[in-house]
Amino acid sequence: MELELSDDQQALQESVRAVLERECPISLVRSVVEEHKHAEELWSRMVELDWPALAVPEEDGGLGLGFVELAVVCEQLGRVLCPAPFLATATQFVPALLHAGSADQRSRFLGAVARDGIVGTLAVAEASGNFDAPSITTTAAPDGATYLLDGEKHFVFDADVAAEVVVAARLPGTVGDDGVALFVVPRDSFDSEPMVGLDASRSYGSVVLDSVRIEPDRVLAEPGAAGPILDAIVQEATVALAAEMVGTCQAIFDIVHAYVQEREQFGVKVGSFQAIKHKLANMYVSVESARATAYFAAAAIAEADDRRDVAVAMAKASVGDCQKLVTTEGIQCLGGIGYTWEHDMHLYVKRAKSGAALFGTGAEHLERLSHLLGL
Repeated sequence: MELELSDDQQALQESVRAVLERECPISLVRSVVEEHKHAEELWSRMVELDWPALAVPEEDGGLGLGFVELAVVCEQLGRVLCPAPFLATATQFVPALLHAGSADQRSRFLGAVARDGIVGTLAVAEASGNFDAPSITTTAAPDGATYLLDGEKHFVFDADVAAEVVVAARLPGTVGDDGVALFVVPRDSFDSEPMVGLDASRSYGSVVLDSVRIEPDRVLAEPGAAGPILDAIVQEATVALAAEMVGTCQAIFDIVHAYVQEREQFGVKVGSFQAIKHKLANMYVSVESARATAYFAAAAIAEADDRRDVAVAMAKASVGDCQKLVTTEGIQCLGGIGYTWEHDMHLYVKRAKSGAALFGTGAEHLERLSHLLGL
């Protein structure tokens, strides 16, 4: 397994960073947070650059790159707190179609992502907040050749702007991993309600399904046997989110590092204090550790490595520990200004904290890891 970025991947990293520094300043993020706007122009620019189609196969109109390249982009998005619906579309909706869609369905839906830049998302979690198959209670009742969906989904990324939503439901009378089915639900078939959360730089919503009829051409995989497929989709979404969190934690470190080299106390730079040096050293090690595990997981997914399950749990657990340390020290190292609305630190902290709670907390993944390792 190659854990160093190739020359092409480094070039992708540099070009994405350059575009985002120009197109996604923190002022844009603040306008989304304070004025409740959507970053439509930024999303249009990303579509022009084919970013949503990065991992879409060439035969479906995409660039045909791999999951490591996707992780590279996600990390850079995290550095600037990108408010556009990239994660929902490229790391949740696209993998769902890749894993569960037929050739015709991939051409139809992934082609729309690559060609038109439609926004898609994934709806799995419900009131419990769990993203695993046994927690699904939304039902998919067969009605002839169609299915009727009933239930509510929560914590859905960009539910208010998504044109298509892949919904995980279960057949009546089934429990656990059995009976899981996946459906592509169009925008005009469901109601969405905004969820008020800590991170206002990204849109989260609830999807309400009230006897929504799904035609056969929108049924993914084999109804009732999609549990393992859903696990693979959620794993990819988890690692993509972990990579984004690494970028956000790196940005917090960079802000603190720049601040302590300028701020003076007792006539000297704050960064010269041993206590501050220790804090920065611990932050740096934590970020690098989280980055290493995130890219290991991305490589395991890209190469279909047998260690994939372990790698995914390690990545989310590691970045969960990282955000705890970095967000705390990030605010404290800035002193009183770190608590103010005027400073940008709270925007980064809220994005990192929200990411830590989605697709399983660090503690939940650590417990999963212990089971996988037989501890």
